[in-house]
Amino acid sequence: MATGGDFLLEPIRHFNGSLFDATPVLELTAAEIAAIGTVAGEDWSAVDVSISGTLFERGLNPAKRSQLGSHYAHDLAQTVVWIGYIQWLRANGYGFPAEPILKRMSANFRCADALFTDWPEVDFIVSNPPFLGGKKLRTGDRKSAGSGLGDEYVEKLFAAYRDRVPAEADLCCYWFEKARGQIEKGKCQRAGLLATNSIRQQQNRLVLQRIKQSGDIFFAESDREWILDGANVRVSMVGFDDGEQSRRVLDGKTVSVINVNLTSQADITQAKRLAENKSIAFMGDTKGGAFDIEESLALDFLHQPTAHGIPNSQVVTPWLNGKDLTGRPRWMWIVDFGVGMDESRASRFEAPFEYVRAHVKPERDKNNREVYRRLWWQHVEARPGMRAALSPLIRFPATVIVAKHRLFVWIDPIYLPDHRLFVFAKDDDCFFGILHSRIHEAWSLSMGSTLEDRPSYSGSTCFETFPFPRPTPAQEAAIAAAAKELNELRERWLNPPEWTQTRTLEFPGSIAGPWSRYIEPSTLNPQLSTGLVRYPRLEPRDADCAAKLKKRTLTNLYNERPAWLDLAHKKLDAAVAAAYGFPADLTDEQILERLLALNLERAAEEEMAAKVKKPKASREKQADVMV
Repeated sequence: MATGGDFLLEPIRHFNGSLFDATPVLELTAAEIAAIGTVAGEDWSAVDVSISGTLFERGLNPAKRSQLGSHYAHDLAQTVVWIGYIQWLRANGYGFPAEPILKRMSANFRCADALFTDWPEVDFIVSNPPFLGGKKLRTGDRKSAGSGLGDEYVEKLFAAYRDRVPAEADLCCYWFEKARGQIEKGKCQRAGLLATNSIRQQQNRLVLQRIKQSGDIFFAESDREWILDGANVRVSMVGFDDGEQSRRVLDGKTVSVINVNLTSQADITQAKRLAENKSIAFMGDTKGGAFDIEESLALDFLHQPTAHGIPNSQVVTPWLNGKDLTGRPRWMWIVDFGVGMDESRASRFEAPFEYVRAHVKPERDKNNREVYRRLWWQHVEARPGMRAALSPLIRFPATVIVAKHRLFVWIDPIYLPDHRLFVFAKDDDCFFGILHSRIHEAWSLSMGSTLEDRPSYSGSTCFETFPFPRPTPAQEAAIAAAAKELNELRERWLNPPEWTQTRTLEFPGSIAGPWSRYIEPSTLNPQLSTGLVRYPRLEPRDADCAAKLKKRTLTNLYNERPAWLDLAHKKLDAAVAAAYGFPADLTDEQILERLLALNLERAAEEEMAAKVKKPKASREKQADVMV
């Protein structure tokens, strides 16, 4: 096939062209020869050549597909183009091409770094850039065994695209900017690129904003399913030019405009952060090591004495992450030395401290960040602002950042929330009800991003931009009552009294510590400022009840969405809509239009208020005052 000729009585056509110029002949086993013979016996003449890359990658080691596949992309592209061309010739009656069948295409195909190579002048650019999130540029995606680009390359990338692509943007955004630049220079008419649907969100969509500044988006599929290594990924397809194309098509429908978030109506990307919403929403604590412990070990720590007399309950507390909110509680605990506790003070809580020394310090010693190595007993992001805001509250709402359903749950402040949660420094039912309304859900789904097929919530984009209603006392009471009823119904379904019982944990606690409101007053020791903590919680009555309760999760509840739940939400939605002065039957698009107008109105009010400067106080000069 490399040269053509005869083999026994069969003529072998000159097939390969330049494809295998530098490829050694492989020794094949009998089984491999048999497999090739079986495959070669099939009729491949009508196969869609676009699947060639996928077929090739599926034959590679799954752990190394992304690394190995890129080395052959150049050769695969040449092969695919020629096969497609041959299919076109035959389909249109032009016969078979002259030999070699796969001709040399070195003038048309280049193997180089696309982001640091000048692109030639062309009519169109079509690209499926690599998927790699902005936070994983350096290290890669361990989940999919994808390798990162390394610090040196990423710094070079940031320097070359500074002021054009945000440092937090996904890797594919650099291809969008490169293609936009070619169109702006007149070196290309149009471009069509594929990206994950996060191209519409936050930092990524800034490249789409630049596209609309120098041209326009004329075609988009905003959100399509894409199966990648078995994972359900959501993608967007974007076509853009210099603005010459007058017809615009979004998700198969002709529209008048396509916004940078790939919608056609209210351009909510114009929404601004509101000062009135600041310092309320916080991402949870990032531990940065194996600080979380099973309850049996936690209870052992809680009952051990300390050298300085302050109980270990000062630094051992319940912990929860997204699994605990959307599933059943796991009763996990965590060692938490809080904010700013030095090593000397932390070491006096001997049992938990030694546990952290044994299970956290070895990994922290390998960390690239000096502060993480030096302060190995502390959580890497302890969120002091969050702790201060939550400390005076009797409860606070929390939501899982990435989840199928946008749910909000009341949390006891004794729990330390994980960084997979967003928490809110409010404890009133009205606030909780507005968060859980359809109006806020519509806003958060449009303003947030997605991971695979699950929406993601962001404090800065989903919450700080959200214009809350300003209800009358009667409207506030109606929202609070509906929210309270919704929560009580859900809790009753999650933990039926028939299947649960109250268990009270008892251990020493400090009146100055996190457990102060659970200390039994009659057990206080004034000299030590300690007492007996009595902490009640619901648990299954028996093994049979435990088995039945496993299915009672918020995810399962909202998947089923029984009539009572739907009606409770509709009652809440109507109360919240009334507080806004909105009709209860608005579409999501109409809700977004009204919320955007309200957001911009509030932002203008805040901007105007900030410009009003207080007059400087003046005073008369006195003889004994130095001027």
